[in-house]
Amino acid sequence: MKLSVVIVNYNVKHYLYQCLDSVYKALDGIEAEVFVVDNHSRDDSVEYLQRRYQNVNYIEMNHNLGFARANNIAIRQSEGEYVLLLNPDTVVGEKVLSNVVQFLDEHPEAGAVGVRMLNADGIKAKESRRGVPTPMTAFYKMTGLCNRFPNHKRLGHYYMGDLPWDEPGEIDVVSGAFCMLRREAMYKVGLLDEDFFMYGEDIDLSYRLLKGGYKNWYVPQTILHYKGESTSKSSFRHVHVFYEAMYIFFKKHFGNSSFLISIPIKCAIYLSATWALLKMQTGKMKKALGFFSPRRKKEPDYLFIGSVAAITQCRKLSRKKGLSSEFQVGNEKKLPDGHISLIEGKEIKNTLIVVYDTNSYSYETILAIFAENPVDNVQLGTYNPHTKTIITLEEVLK
Repeated sequence: MKLSVVIVNYNVKHYLYQCLDSVYKALDGIEAEVFVVDNHSRDDSVEYLQRRYQNVNYIEMNHNLGFARANNIAIRQSEGEYVLLLNPDTVVGEKVLSNVVQFLDEHPEAGAVGVRMLNADGIKAKESRRGVPTPMTAFYKMTGLCNRFPNHKRLGHYYMGDLPWDEPGEIDVVSGAFCMLRREAMYKVGLLDEDFFMYGEDIDLSYRLLKGGYKNWYVPQTILHYKGESTSKSSFRHVHVFYEAMYIFFKKHFGNSSFLISIPIKCAIYLSATWALLKMQTGKMKKALGFFSPRRKKEPDYLFIGSVAAITQCRKLSRKKGLSSEFQVGNEKKLPDGHISLIEGKEIKNTLIVVYDTNSYSYETILAIFAENPVDNVQLGTYNPHTKTIITLEEVLK
């Protein structure tokens, strides 16, 4: 077995369906197995997916065990020479998996490989390449120096902004959203640390691989990452879990640092968490007391591109949902640059979601169009003719 793909799911069945659709297209020609670990979802994820993907190895948890523990359960059952940890809110291009597997074959010193992740607007996600958050690197990040000097080799090391995007390069930390691991290396340094419930486990594993004598690599293969669609970033639990993970990592790897270094870092973690919670609580109190009226969010506009049959279905769905929409029949051959020529010269003030028919355009092409031509206020969406479902960054329409 060459590759084992492990995906942990929690209440995002439609995003996971899209992820699996892209994964199976990308696995063509690769001896592989796919595991989905469901962390006690309440949206009937497993039942929904089993009807459509019967070859997947489903593991159903009775409780939400967290990201690290759920991955480890599947890893221990898997057999692949390489193991891909993949988020359910991702879309991979058709050539991505074979190219990353080939890279690992050609680089026996590589312990883990990450890729170029895109946000929904086509902008490259900084999290695609990260440095180990040593006390000084964390200090530059928390004080804002990293954002102020993003391309500086030392001050911007948290996101390794000095590296080119279009060339392979050694990095410190591979994101858990897409992390292809050499099984031999992973078993040498240990699996994911289950002390991390969510967040931080990828940093910890990457750092242990480096200390174990392996190299971590970034390769310019493109995927889409919706950035934690399954988590609520505005919840108190998110803040607690995120900063707790930061503290666990620091204590584990830098707990023996000198007093002058360790105390300020610990204080910075606690202060950052407290400040985030206070801002959240203050906002909720102001809203409850009526100190301000929240602005009504303006609905986005839509541009649908695809086959005649897909456009017919999208028109019906658009009318059903009351969407402000335009439609264009097209495919990779007839309209190779997709939406770019259609919006050229237009001023886009309101958010425009360009929805591609995934039978008319490959995932590889859709991602390439957005990566090469990011436009302000333009976001990627997909329409799957099999499920008759539109998926965007913020919602699922069906």
